[in-house]
Amino acid sequence: MASALLPSLDEWLLRQIHDAIGQTPVRLVLKDSGAFWPRGGKSEVILTIADRRTLAELFLQPEICFGDAYSDGRIEVQGDMVRLFELILSARGKTHLDGWLTRLSSWWLNRWQANSPVGSRRNIHCHYDLSTDFYKLWLDSRMVYTCAYFPSPSMTLEDAQAAKMDHVCRKLQLQPGETVVEAGCGWGSLALWMARHYGVKVRAFNISHEQILYARERARKEGLAERVEFIEDDYRSISGGYDAFMSVGMLEHVGPEHYQELGAVIHRAIGDSGRGLLHFIGKNRPRPFSAWIRKRIFPGAYAPALRQVMDVFEPWDYSVLDVENIRLHYARTLEHWLSRFERAADKIASMYGPDFVRAWRVYLAGSIASFRVGTLQLFQAVFAGAECRSIPWTRAHLYTEHLHEQKQSAWIRSAS
Repeated sequence: MASALLPSLDEWLLRQIHDAIGQTPVRLVLKDSGAFWPRGGKSEVILTIADRRTLAELFLQPEICFGDAYSDGRIEVQGDMVRLFELILSARGKTHLDGWLTRLSSWWLNRWQANSPVGSRRNIHCHYDLSTDFYKLWLDSRMVYTCAYFPSPSMTLEDAQAAKMDHVCRKLQLQPGETVVEAGCGWGSLALWMARHYGVKVRAFNISHEQILYARERARKEGLAERVEFIEDDYRSISGGYDAFMSVGMLEHVGPEHYQELGAVIHRAIGDSGRGLLHFIGKNRPRPFSAWIRKRIFPGAYAPALRQVMDVFEPWDYSVLDVENIRLHYARTLEHWLSRFERAADKIASMYGPDFVRAWRVYLAGSIASFRVGTLQLFQAVFAGAECRSIPWTRAHLYTEHLHEQKQSAWIRSAS
């Protein structure tokens, strides 16, 4: 009798999961029983679930189970994975996909992955200290691991990353001889770009040991070691006075409970006369970050709403001068990364195994969909102190190419 009830229970669970992800053209198939849902109609993507245990886990914790089960081969995807995530995320606003177990997991991760000085170092080590050789397989030649900027959608990734670095430098209107502090410098590309093309001196802070070693060697090889200092330390240890503060892709690793503390660090660095830029992944309203991404890819990560970021600025009376949202540029950046990642999948599997490849495929494909659909945003916020004298009159400096080239040429001539 119990065995006779199982097929109907299987179909009921499949139907519940399908309802939770919305009325999407996705077919769910349970491999060991042959049950499937929905019946009839066309499906753009088919998910084949290996067994009843995985089906039950998917019912209880859809997001976490999907990521884990796909990674270890218990769920197979037939069709375009990016499209799968687009379909689900587009319907998510009309459904309640996060069950109580997922919310409990998010609460537990918040406690376990707290971004204290010790916790931040542990969180960053899990992701950025994997291996520079791994990232070299799919990032651009300069090793820029943040959103690129595509003035033309057909631009190459190499050129778009250069355009991004130029874009943020123009926003701060950096001038030769100024000093800049950068919080979270990756493999050093932006710090070196600022020094070489804008004539500034840079102190760049980062707690990833692998990245700091690589950045210091690059500075030495490029003859910029006297203009750029790479410091292996937490952003909370920033000291000294500077003209400008720069942070590209670091705020996601701070956590909203530390935003006022970050603001105090910025004020200590640039006072009331400096200006700065925060470039970060965000959301339209406060929501928990993906529990699976935090569990498997980015420990301690959080994408804030814009109003949450005001906790960085308001206590110090910083004026927000400009906010730009370039989320579609991040979708395009990730498309390039995923394409390169797939071409290098065999090499990556030999380094870390096939489960790792599948997990990072979920991360990259899901991120593309999130930026396309708009569940994730990419904000660039420019701010300045009350006594800052470098506030632009218009935005012309961002888009008048010949004026920038003239300034750059004048700096290069004076430096030589």
